[in-house]
Amino acid sequence: TIGDKYKHLEESAFKRLFLRSITGSMSNNVDNALQMKSKLSREPELDGELLEDLREKQSSEQYLEMQEFRKKLPAWDKREELLHMIENNQIIVISGETGCGKTTQVAQFILDNEIERGRGSMCHVICTQPRRISAISVAERVADERNETVGDGGAVGYTIRLETHPPRKRGSILYCTTGVLLRMLEEDPALTAVSHLILDEIHERDTISDFAITILKDIIPKRPDLRLILMSATLNADHFSRYYNNCPTVNIPGFTFPVKEFYLEDVLQMTRYIPKLRNNGKNQKFRGQSRKIWRMKTKEKEEMLQFRGMVHPYLRELTASKNYSTEVIDFLYNQESEELSLELVTELIKYIDRTQKEGAILVFLPGWDKISNLNRMLTQEGLSERAGYLVIPLHSMLSTVSQKSVFNRPPRGVRKIVIATNIAETSITIDDVVYVVDCGRIKMKNFDLNFNVTTLKEEWVSLANARQRRGRAGRVREGVCYHLFTRAREQMLESYPVPEMLRTRLEEVILQAKMLQLGSIKPFLSKVMNPPEPKAIDLSLKLLNDLNALDNDEHLTPLGYHLAKLPMDPQTGKMILMGALFAVIDPVFSVAASLSFKDAFVVPI
Repeated sequence: TIGDKYKHLEESAFKRLFLRSITGSMSNNVDNALQMKSKLSREPELDGELLEDLREKQSSEQYLEMQEFRKKLPAWDKREELLHMIENNQIIVISGETGCGKTTQVAQFILDNEIERGRGSMCHVICTQPRRISAISVAERVADERNETVGDGGAVGYTIRLETHPPRKRGSILYCTTGVLLRMLEEDPALTAVSHLILDEIHERDTISDFAITILKDIIPKRPDLRLILMSATLNADHFSRYYNNCPTVNIPGFTFPVKEFYLEDVLQMTRYIPKLRNNGKNQKFRGQSRKIWRMKTKEKEEMLQFRGMVHPYLRELTASKNYSTEVIDFLYNQESEELSLELVTELIKYIDRTQKEGAILVFLPGWDKISNLNRMLTQEGLSERAGYLVIPLHSMLSTVSQKSVFNRPPRGVRKIVIATNIAETSITIDDVVYVVDCGRIKMKNFDLNFNVTTLKEEWVSLANARQRRGRAGRVREGVCYHLFTRAREQMLESYPVPEMLRTRLEEVILQAKMLQLGSIKPFLSKVMNPPEPKAIDLSLKLLNDLNALDNDEHLTPLGYHLAKLPMDPQTGKMILMGALFAVIDPVFSVAASLSFKDAFVVPI
């Protein structure tokens, strides 16, 4: 057996844990956990204490003031319906527009309901978030609404990698990243200490969330008392319902004022700014002729032909409407007009500041280089703190403290300008945003199966992304969204983004699957909502075998066990382990940190 292969290992805690990870199965582990671990049992004395504590909170002035705000959220109107659905169904899908309150309210509805019914001691809600900043900010917001601080043995806490502020063990809500949930499943496959599990922002289709959704589908039947709530934006919520055997869905309407939309042609006309074009063949105004297209590379040729087929009929309509200047029409005939111009973004921000009422401006850019360049350009144009502007970059590379500053409202008379990546699309809500500038681009990791390489490049957003970005405006009053692409380009956008599992390497997913003893990889990954290509699985399995993380029978090796425990790609993880063995840990740590974590030279700007 596989266990006999490693009998020679020295007796140790590692040997026991390692053998346990390679000799069992997830199904057996869940059964064993249910037999050995005590589930949340009722404690009448604690139930009384929790109810008394809640009643005391509900009579405080601060709590009542917050409750008045909570009652204005669309989620509040659905409170009874949601609680009824959760009580009578093991799995439900909740879809809701931006700002409806589902992220902050649903967990509180559940907790308060359980406490009021005298079952508070049996309630421990876990709500997962795709990003660290959202786990922290949501926990802090919910704690504020309950008139308490995060952690400190209270009702609300959060756990992210390397940082934890846990709530009390019973009668509580824990916000955490999805990665933390997977670690919990390693320790307790049956989640015996959890009464309600909420997976939030599942529409983002990140690899870890899709992975968790697949695992839970097998665990749920063994835990009939566990409630699973999947929360998504209104995008494709039925897809998740079908995956879970057509489980019921509840839709919560949005809470936004009307949002007026403008597109690239409108922005050019309003700002009267035409970006300069580079002097090369790509800038020719192709109005029907085929000049030099035959010389282009295949991909460039496809893009050019698509652009011509899309833009020409539309521009003829614009010309006939006589609403746009000749300069605007001529510029749009150039394919280069679709490239992101930070100069145009700067001019648009100045235009908004000059012509529109007060309100924060949120700019969506595809990456850190664009964010830092735009910040520099705004400073050069006089849009600095001294001049009454608060420019805040928002990117995952920045520290948690820097990221949290986006939620602070500026002093009266100061215009807040947030420059962000897609991190600001759904995971967080900046509630004073009135104007959104959508550059229409996003940086995506893509794994090329043919060349066996991963690339990170700018791509067009999907219609779903654009819709989410538009929804960030109009939270406090009527909003405005400026899309820096034409209406014609919008017709060409994909409906939804490609799930991350279909466009990235799978080594880390495979190691996690092995740690959780989910069996052979191909059968398991075939159960994912959108299964990856068999070739992608084969390439990842081969790499792990070459690294000696998996043996020839696809079993985890001792090295693979250690690599699965490290929060990084397996190549970097092996480098660190080898550095420790050869006593060169300091320089290797430095190299590994530079390869896998935040850039050492990035500071708040």
